[in-house]
Amino acid sequence: MKVPYNYLPMQFEKTEKIFSEWKELIQTTEFTLGPAVEKFELEFADFIGCKHVISTNTGTDALILSLKACGVGPGDEVISVSTTFFASIGSIVAVGAKPVFVDIDERYQMNVNLIEAAITSKTKAILPVHWAGASPNIRDIMKLAKQYNLKVIEDACMAIGGVVDGVHAGTLGDAHAWSMHPLKTLNVMGDGGMVSTNDDELAAWMRMYRNHGMVDRDHNRIWGVNMRLQPLQAIVASHVLKTVNETVEVRNKNAATLDDGLKVLSEFVLTPPRPAGHKGTFSLYMAKFKRRDELLCYLNEKEIDAKIHYRVPLHLQEAAKGLGYKFGDFPMSESYGEEIMTLPVHQYLNNSQISYMLEMIKSFYLKT
Repeated sequence: MKVPYNYLPMQFEKTEKIFSEWKELIQTTEFTLGPAVEKFELEFADFIGCKHVISTNTGTDALILSLKACGVGPGDEVISVSTTFFASIGSIVAVGAKPVFVDIDERYQMNVNLIEAAITSKTKAILPVHWAGASPNIRDIMKLAKQYNLKVIEDACMAIGGVVDGVHAGTLGDAHAWSMHPLKTLNVMGDGGMVSTNDDELAAWMRMYRNHGMVDRDHNRIWGVNMRLQPLQAIVASHVLKTVNETVEVRNKNAATLDDGLKVLSEFVLTPPRPAGHKGTFSLYMAKFKRRDELLCYLNEKEIDAKIHYRVPLHLQEAAKGLGYKFGDFPMSESYGEEIMTLPVHQYLNNSQISYMLEMIKSFYLKT
């Protein structure tokens, strides 16, 4: 039985409504920002309960734009985690700042208890990541940031549709970066991103900067760049946004089934805690598995498309060699890289496929 990781062929099997709106857009020639982009920005702002949304071409652009808007630049330090995708840290470097790592906790999120020790006179911001669609202890991070007068830029790229204590995940910091990469809970046919904020001044600056610093066709107030979301993708985003809550509900149901089925393998499998008041998006369903690489090969042979996100934590990547970190500095992150595995959990899986995954994992551990 095949258990695919990639669900995009199923999601975009029927595209008539999207193509119809694309045809209307093409006839208007509104190809740069315009009504389709503005419509989506308002819809997403309402969805997450935030005052301003500034769409961008990618989630990486959203991170860079957020950092720049918060005044992060050369000579500054930004505290983040080593267990994340390259873009989280690459965006810090892209604005000329230095990333400073702290280790993760048992939920694979930023360990709040380690942040204070990493703060120096050069620290300008904290960049917590909602890794895999789960959320860090963001309220504690906000308290610490306020104590030290630091900005908080949330990497909420995987958090669309998540909830923390009754509010949409990823909306408590000074600025919040989101991604619409094809395998996110809100995805388009390519790349897309956005920044949200409740700060009027930050929003106004970001709207200018992502559009060359223009205030109108003839006037340029600041030097900016082109980070604009494409209207064709905004149309896709508006359609997919309608399904996000349902998608997250199904993924949570599938994840709960996997959690429950893996309990009998507690000697071999460690799932992360699921705190009350947190609803993750399960952009990734991850757990720690003993003999991980052997199990991965076994599952792939059984046509279960399990993956690893990721083997090498960022402080051990070649790109980070100038930061002065070494193996042993962040043991939780390093253990994560050695044991973590991602199982398919998306909304197009059926009960038979989930049961088959669990059966094959049990078969590996209990019969070999």
